[in-house]
Amino acid sequence: MYNRLCTVNQRLTQAILFIRHASNAAKDSTLAQNYCMNLVRQYDKENFLCTLLLKNPERRSALAIRAFNVEIARITGTVSDDKIGQMRLKFWEDTIDKLFKNDLKHVPEQPVIQELKNVIDGQNKLTKRYFQRLISARLNANLRFVTTKQMEEYAENSVCSVLYLLLEAHGVRNVHADHAASHLGKAQGIVNLLRSIPYQERRNVVPVPQEVLMQHGVSQERVLRNRKEDKGVEEVIFQLAGLAHQHLEKARKLAASIPKQAKPVLLPGVATGRYLERLRKANFHITDSRLLQKDAMLPLVIYWNHFRGKF
Repeated sequence: MYNRLCTVNQRLTQAILFIRHASNAAKDSTLAQNYCMNLVRQYDKENFLCTLLLKNPERRSALAIRAFNVEIARITGTVSDDKIGQMRLKFWEDTIDKLFKNDLKHVPEQPVIQELKNVIDGQNKLTKRYFQRLISARLNANLRFVTTKQMEEYAENSVCSVLYLLLEAHGVRNVHADHAASHLGKAQGIVNLLRSIPYQERRNVVPVPQEVLMQHGVSQERVLRNRKEDKGVEEVIFQLAGLAHQHLEKARKLAASIPKQAKPVLLPGVATGRYLERLRKANFHITDSRLLQKDAMLPLVIYWNHFRGKF
């Protein structure tokens, strides 16, 4: 009788410990999800609005991937020493390597890493190369381009790689979807660089290809000053905006060829297209006050396009 009672007590103790462990694990998982969601909402608002319209579990995966991208993108802007930035990026590079090797003993407890582990271990296997390209793009992100091809290559690595990962998280492996994501990522990447120009004066960086500046006889200093009466600068911005628009239109022309489940991943095309239209109305003056304000109608327009299956 005594032995039976001991056995029962042991089983009850094990059950209680298991429940507590499961409860703590669920709590930690919820905290990690919330951390990723808040990170993307704070630093990547437009893509956050698009991600909210995805269904779970793809939405959770998308937030983890975008939170990772935010983490590495913020490094160069938050450190004063390039070597420190390189060390932090090397940390993420090593972490991704360990996650794909399932070497979890040496992986730190960090919310984004915790969520990435779930994504990488998920049913839809992700490609390690795309994570590496995101990190490599930040390691070499001096944003000084000689040609428009170099600018497009930067957009391919820093934006398209995210879209490829999101497609994989949705279980989409389709050449037409990848092609559309490539063009859309280039359009979004070029627009991101244009939108960053008004804030680059402190860094003294002009993310405009030298060949475009030379074609219009415009110096980097003139781009940074960006006075309204400077037609040369407007022509430079017009040319780059035109290139972004071409990529966006190529992506949209592929819409009929891509799987239905891929289209929500491409919703960032809505925000990209709206910015280009607002830029056109501002006569390609990138510091126009209308462009520096938030697009109040964007959430509604994104939802409407999602409902229609458009991007």
